[in-house]
Order: sequence, then structure tokens, then C-alpha cells
Amino acid sequence: MNGNGSTGGFGGAGFGGTGPGNPGAAIWEAMEQLRSSFDQRPGMRRMARGDVRAAVLALLAEQPMHGYQIIQEIDERSGGSWKPSAGSVYPTLQLLADEGLIVADELQGRKTYSLTEAGRDEAAAAADRPAPWASPSAQGGAHRALSKAGVELAAAAAQLGRSGSPEQIQQAVTVLDEARRRLYSILAEG
Repeated sequence: MNGNGSTGGFGGAGFGGTGPGNPGAAIWEAMEQLRSSFDQRPGMRRMARGDVRAAVLALLAEQPMHGYQIIQEIDERSGGSWKPSAGSVYPTLQLLADEGLIVADELQGRKTYSLTEAGRDEAAAAADRPAPWASPSAQGGAHRALSKAGVELAAAAAQLGRSGSPEQIQQAVTVLDEARRRLYSILAEG
């Protein structure tokens, strides 16, 4: 690398960087604007610590599990809209153990957690409430799917802007204009 910034790497002229005659720069800027429009909006919230606690208790009421299994179950049951981090699940497990609600046993080389009698009582008391992964705050799957589709569309447009002929770029503009009109018509129907 020669250090002059003209290598065409990320941010260079060959990959949507700034510079005259580079349609990729405008496309990348539009892609970043699109991505930021899907950032967490006011009114939407992250799952709270109590939600992780309630989810762990609900899952362990069904069967003993290890930490990674708990993370995977929450992810699966929420349809991929909530996947708690290990940094939220393992401290919650430790807290529940400190409170005497769960115990950890070594099973097949893994720490497997199960409810104590007090833990079963607490899980039973919460059984009439909706599971945390079914709460409105966990239902971001459709929003996430739209975000992913938009970002993938922007990436395809950027690729075409970098390597397409002028005729292909004009065809793409026509397609994107039509897609925008159709998206607004979906809103108008509702």
C-alpha cells in the first residue's frame, strides 16, 4: 500500500469513495442514510434486564439448560428479533443463583442450570404473563427484515453504480423509482 489513498480500497475512489465522477459515493451515502433510518426509533426499547430474568426463569421451568442453549432458545422463540448477549445472560444466571432460584450442575462438561423449589415458585407466579420473547418490545422481526432488504437493495445499487454501463445504470434508476412509488402505494393502501 502506497499510502496515497488511491488504492481503490474501502473509501478509495474504486469503492464508492469521494471524488468527481464517482457515482458510488452518492450511492454509499444513500445507503448510510437508509441504514440510519432503521436505527432504533423513539418508542422502541431494548429488552430490559428484567426481561432476560423472566425469560431465563420461563425456559428453565421447562427443562434444565446451559447458558448458550438459553440464548439460542430466546433467539428462536422470538423469531430472531431478540438474541440476548452472553453479557446479559450469564450475569443474570449468576444473580439467580445468588438469589437461590437456580442451581448449576456440571453435566457433560457444561454448566447446566435448573430451578430450585423457590425458582419453580417464582416461575409459576409469572406463568400467567406473556413470555418476554412474545412481548411487543421483542417483536422487531418484520422491521429487521425490511431493514435487511433495504440495505441489500442499496448494496446491489452500489455494485451496479461501480461496475454497470451507463445504460444499466439508467435501467436501475427506472427500477428504483418504480420500487419507491410502489412502497408509497403500500402505505396509501393502509
